Parts: sequence; structure tokens; C-alpha cells
Amino acid sequence: MFEGVLPALVTPFSKNNTIDSENFRNIVSLVEEGGVSGIVACGTTGESATLSMAEHKELIDIAMDCSSVPVVAGTGSNNTVEAVELTKHAADVGADGALVISPYYNKSNTAGLLAHFKTIAEEADIPIILYNVPSRTGQDLSVEVIAELATVDNIVAVKEASGSVEKISRILEMTADEDFGVLSGEDALTFPAVALGGSGVVSVVANIVPEMMVNLVEATKKGDLETARKLHFKMAPLMRALFSETNPIPVKRAMELMGLVNGNLRLPLAPLSEENDKVLQDALRGLGCI
Repeated sequence: MFEGVLPALVTPFSKNNTIDSENFRNIVSLVEEGGVSGIVACGTTGESATLSMAEHKELIDIAMDCSSVPVVAGTGSNNTVEAVELTKHAADVGADGALVISPYYNKSNTAGLLAHFKTIAEEADIPIILYNVPSRTGQDLSVEVIAELATVDNIVAVKEASGSVEKISRILEMTADEDFGVLSGEDALTFPAVALGGSGVVSVVANIVPEMMVNLVEATKKGDLETARKLHFKMAPLMRALFSETNPIPVKRAMELMGLVNGNLRLPLAPLSEENDKVLQDALRGLGCI
């Protein structure tokens, strides 16, 4: 159901630290012009952890109002009741899918993880993408847990961001009999993930060069590995620069340099260091972005 390039959009904030809806709409227009197949609002890149419940719902509503491509709403939480509420809201306003991160900090046992996701799936009538990012949550969703959840009717895909191509391969192997998508959760692994049969990528880089990432995924799916490889290496310096510090610190700075947002972050995130800022600027110049 979800394939191609889905940018994990940043959330622009105004000078008074509220959601800058105008600039968010502009970013949606920019990535749509780049040919993306959908957008993700309120994900990690969108600083979801610092959005209030009301802001979270507001941003989903804005995305639904301005997007002409499918909208995936980040609705996860370490509190199952809260995740259900956000996911129900996404379903009620017509979002095309919900991206649900595994519970963080709680470190659930296997039974708890399964119950968490199954409860959300039962309570909200919307396609759900699991989100596995152990560097953020402190817990890695096992291949076995993902494979079991893949049998739930409205759990349709996983955004896999554990950093392991071998794990992506095993998920694809174990869910081969299910109508289940595997999306790379890391830009740098998009090429190998899609080459293995993955559906696409939830991308940070696509905030900056959406068309280039779309071309990489399309070339890989067509078997034009030479073109895909060249695009991968062309974007590699930017991929590294965008993860030189905690996401979305570098990508917001990149978009500030490009004149797209003001770069405001919410604490506890702080501005990019001078050293990494120089690396980022070099990568952007290399792609003609600034």
C-alpha cells in the first residue's frame, strides 16, 4: 500500500514557538513537486516528542488540508491510550495511514509489544505502519514480533530503522506470504533495502532533494542499478551530514540555509555545531542546493 518516497517532514516553528502552518504547507508543495508518493507528518523528524496533543492533531489536520498525495500521520506513543487517541484522530480526519513507533522508555516485554500494537489496530480503522527505531526507543522490535504483527489485517508495513540490511532481508523473507511492505527508515540503506524487495523509504533527505531520492528508488525498482548506485553515492555526503547530530537538527539547518524555514528547534534540541555546519554546507553545495 505504501511505497516509493515518503518524506518525514520537519515541523516549522514560528518565532513564538508555535507551528508555522504557512511554511509547513510550502514544504508539502515542494516535496510534491519532487514527485514523492506520500508524506509523513508528526514523525521523529517532525519533533513529535515535543508536540502537545492539541498540536499533534492540528498538524495532522493541516497536512490533510494541504496535501494532494497520501498522508501518513505519526501517532505513536509510549502510552497505549494516547497512541489510540492520536491514531483514531488520524482515521477520523481521513489520513491514509498511521506511523506508530514502538513504545519508548517503558521497554515492554514481547507480550506487551504485541498487545500495544494489536490494541491500536483494533481501536482505529486505518492502515498502520510499524516504526522500529531502537536508537530512539531503547528496544529493537524483533523480526519474529514484526512477522506476527504483519498477520494483523490493518498492520500493513514497517518502517525499519535498526540499521541492519540483514534484518530487512529477514523481515522480507518472513513476511513473504503477507501483503506487507518494508520501508527503509534510513536514507543510506534505501538502495540496498529496495534492491532486496523493500517498498521504498521514509526519508529525511527528501526534505532537501525529493526528486533525486524519487529517482533513486524508481531506478532501483526498475533494475537500473548503475543509475541507482550513482544517485546513492551522489547523495551520500548529504545523508551523512544530515545525521551528524540528532535528527532533525541538521535537516532544519539545511532548510534554513536554503531559505525554506527559519531553523527554529524546540528544546532540548539545540543548534548544529559549527564543525558539523561546515560539513553540511559543503554537502549542500555539492548538490547545488545553496
